[in-house]
Amino acid sequence: MKRLLLAALLLASCREEAPLLAPVALTPEAVGHYCQMNLLEHPGPKAQVHLDFGPPLFFSQVRDALAYQRMPEQSAAIRAVYVNDMGAPGASWEEPGPENWIATDGALFVTASDATGGMGAPELVPFSDRAAAEEFAARHGGQVVTLAEVRDESLLAPAPEAEGDEEDYEDMLGRLAPRTE
Repeated sequence: MKRLLLAALLLASCREEAPLLAPVALTPEAVGHYCQMNLLEHPGPKAQVHLDFGPPLFFSQVRDALAYQRMPEQSAAIRAVYVNDMGAPGASWEEPGPENWIATDGALFVTASDATGGMGAPELVPFSDRAAAEEFAARHGGQVVTLAEVRDESLLAPAPEAEGDEEDYEDMLGRLAPRTE
């Protein structure tokens, strides 16, 4: 019995760490993990999170994927997180690119800029090249930071309210039929 236990421990200690999964090209079938909407219909950079099982989870906004990664409730092992490189050739806000993915741990992010992502919330804009990130920050405001420097507040900032939102909401509530008991 002791030999069997020892053999199992030795095998477990010799296991190599699994290699990172390669990023997956963005296709018309890709939908956002939270919104379940087609990602190609939304502007701005996207993200994909690879867990230790199943296909990757896609996110309509980079900040949503980073928030997902930091959630205390997130219990599945994350093997890799990729984001669109907005400095890649041909990348634009309307079409960030289907295959220009970079790992978040090597990316630079522009935070606190005037850029809003695919769901209308403030966005973290990823780059692989510092000069491209600094040029974006000079045009749109914000700071260039590494993943470790991204503050939780950057991931949770609310979307700016569109003009008329409050009035529209109050009008909608007023049209609801009163509850009858």
